[in-house]
Amino acid sequence: MKQNHLTRRAFALSTIALTAFALSSFGTVSAEEQPIPKPNGKPADMSKPVQVFILLGQSNMVGMGKIAGGEGSLEHAVKTKNKYSYLVDDAGGWIERKDVRFVRFMQGKGMLANEWMGIKGGTIGPEFGIGHAIGNAVDEPVMILKSCIGNRGLGWDLLPPGSERYEYNGKVYAGYKDRPASWEMDKAKGTATEPPPWLDKNGKPIDWYAGKNYDEDTADAKKALAELDKYYPEATKYEVAGFLFWQGEKDLGDESYANRYEQNLVQFIKQLRKDFNAPDAKFVLATLGEATKDIGGNEGKVLEAQLAVDGTRGKHPEFKGNVATVFTNPMAQGGGGNGHYGGKAEVYMDVGEAMGRAMADLLKNPK
Repeated sequence: MKQNHLTRRAFALSTIALTAFALSSFGTVSAEEQPIPKPNGKPADMSKPVQVFILLGQSNMVGMGKIAGGEGSLEHAVKTKNKYSYLVDDAGGWIERKDVRFVRFMQGKGMLANEWMGIKGGTIGPEFGIGHAIGNAVDEPVMILKSCIGNRGLGWDLLPPGSERYEYNGKVYAGYKDRPASWEMDKAKGTATEPPPWLDKNGKPIDWYAGKNYDEDTADAKKALAELDKYYPEATKYEVAGFLFWQGEKDLGDESYANRYEQNLVQFIKQLRKDFNAPDAKFVLATLGEATKDIGGNEGKVLEAQLAVDGTRGKHPEFKGNVATVFTNPMAQGGGGNGHYGGKAEVYMDVGEAMGRAMADLLKNPK
């Protein structure tokens, strides 16, 4: 692998209790500390399998960072603040990588991108930081395959197969493929009941169920892989090498989902590896930028769950060396997920770089 790996800083733990993670112990790296070099301009070696990295999540993974528009935009960061120089050539034009392919799908809209990675307009997510960090770290051709839509929760829309019903505060919450999201228990007996019919105001069944977006997002990704050479010209073989996940805002609105987030996240990681026949695929997730160690409430529960799966400092031994959590609060510039970080491109770039470097680190570990 090429030399461009995440440098992690070690800080002292403020407590030895697992439930009181010292968030500063999670490494962060900024572009100033370890700049990503410009790509060498060479096409990929197509004799090697394409290394596929699947990006999942909700609106901030979709991308709300401004490319143009003055302060806060990517253009301002690159041309005025001289950041992310690897995105532009010596003449100041946007670079297009010939060894990293960017493919994007969205539920209900189909394919939105199928191109060599480069800034094209609109808005950005973390994919450019991710794609350049990984593209420089591996010798094989790379596909960044993004499949997601905004306003989706892990406890409902993205609930993975294998998730079972559970009871909370007098309600039964849906398992995978159940509908509606929850329903009342039998109060007299104190037992669970079967879900009632879920109908709209006209009496027609509502076409949604727990895990519908999980099914659709993974189906779109599989569609691209089934027609590989359509999405990566001349490619004949691939390996799903990793998954990257930035999500959590939707689950903050329901205490039961926040409480269940860790269990759902563990199942999500395992099920993705199973569904893509990729048991050795690495997994990187990013926390919500507003979340700090003392935030409390549902935000604190989701953050604790996200930290719990980290393979270095978490509590799941099976994730050692293959899952990493990126603590994004130092990169959020005071913004939050629900506010899309004010559309600041630097937040999306910095989070993407950190996720990409974390993935590059995991790829060094033996299978």
